[in-house]
Amino acid sequence: MQMEFDENVPLAPYTTLRVGGPARWFAEAASEPDVAMAVAFARDRRLPLFVLGGGSNLLVSDGGFPGLVLRVGLRGIDATGEGHLGGKAAYSVGAGEPWDAFVAYAVERKQAGLECLSGIPGLAGGTPVQNVGAYGQEVSQTIHQVRAYDRRALAYVLLSNAECGFAYRSSIFNTTERDRYIVTRVEYLLTPDGAPTVSYQDLKLYFKDSEATLSTVRQAVLEIRARKGMVISQGDRDSLSAGSFFKNPVEPSATLSRIAAALQLPEESVPHYPAGKTHMKLMAAWLIEQAGFRKGYRLGAAAISSRHTLAIVNCGEARARDIIALRDQIVEAVDRRFGIRLQPEPVWVGGPLPPPERI
Repeated sequence: MQMEFDENVPLAPYTTLRVGGPARWFAEAASEPDVAMAVAFARDRRLPLFVLGGGSNLLVSDGGFPGLVLRVGLRGIDATGEGHLGGKAAYSVGAGEPWDAFVAYAVERKQAGLECLSGIPGLAGGTPVQNVGAYGQEVSQTIHQVRAYDRRALAYVLLSNAECGFAYRSSIFNTTERDRYIVTRVEYLLTPDGAPTVSYQDLKLYFKDSEATLSTVRQAVLEIRARKGMVISQGDRDSLSAGSFFKNPVEPSATLSRIAAALQLPEESVPHYPAGKTHMKLMAAWLIEQAGFRKGYRLGAAAISSRHTLAIVNCGEARARDIIALRDQIVEAVDRRFGIRLQPEPVWVGGPLPPPERI
């Protein structure tokens, strides 16, 4: 079927925040030739090109996007056999496959490595871009290689795990090589009959009196995420969000004593995790709460989730400017209280991202 290029397509319905103006041009790619055709369409017209996945980590400008928005919809899960590398089982997944459906597929087949990433919205193609992680796992631990269209070379390439440059919530796809590659397939190496990962505190508490299996860990993660409003659910206002809106900050270890002193607390009372020899990861949600914000706090048509301080939600009629205004309040309050500048996780689409206003 011939690929279609539509004009002035609203983008809000393609995002979990349900916010944003229209795309000047919009197309959906169902095959690799479609991807190359879309790149040529944008290049010939000198249009900016944005690649859209599941829309679960986006904040789209009220003015929309002035170029071509390409939604990558390549499907299919190919099991390439066990013993691929070190006894692992390889699965090549189309970028347009719903992520949680693939996690369920892996768990049902007793393949370990993704069970803690259950319930995360979006598509498989977006997982290497941001190095998606939760509850003690990151996709970088299982990704073997990524197939992508190189917009510079105008050819398909295979990128190894090392070439993807994975770090905390980042990769070359959203840093040094942003806008260069369009991911079409991702190959994951999973562990047949492997033990589940139970390293995160919430999961340790959940299984303190019971044995964890891959399926029970998946169910536990889904339950925990649902309690926090982090599972997309029809009619649930708290799920009109982009998930965790802020990254957990990684700070020098000396920051811990400064925060504890500011709050007149013992250092062990400040939630943190090691992040190398000289740094630590702090919990953004805890910092936001200590800066004076509570679950359910509302500013106009945007609010903090009633179940999780880390999520900003659309109360129904929010625009991008409403989300940004609440972002500004939170960022400035945490900065004033602790000297830590929180960094948003969602990708901004449509012109320069307005910087946090000094309040």
